[in-house]
Amino acid sequence: QVQLVESGGGLVQAGGSLRLSCAASGLSNYNMGWFRQTPGKEREFVAAITANSAITSYVDSMKGRFTISRDNAKNTVYLQMNSLKTEDTGVYRCAAARYGYYSPRSPTYYNYWGQGTQVTVSS
Repeated sequence: QVQLVESGGGLVQAGGSLRLSCAASGLSNYNMGWFRQTPGKEREFVAAITANSAITSYVDSMKGRFTISRDNAKNTVYLQMNSLKTEDTGVYRCAAARYGYYSPRSPTYYNYWGQGTQVTVSS
């Protein structure tokens, strides 16, 4: 069965960096996204990448600070987070879509979700 497991979250000071990982099993040839969720709020799009890394997408508030990448040999997707701000705090969840088309900014596009990893940015 499909499983997505995130790791790499933690506590970091503003201006610092983290690299999140999402290890996937039970699926292949998928487009991948990262979302941020805070208590009582809907998931917010962060970044996405196509199966062959040809296209990447970012939310404007994180463009230039975050980088999404993947290693298909390891079935792992990464989110490099630099110049972190306190408002970046939240639970970061990875998601996978089995569709051939690319519409990554809506959470309804994705078929599978990980449990999330907590990122806390202190001032």
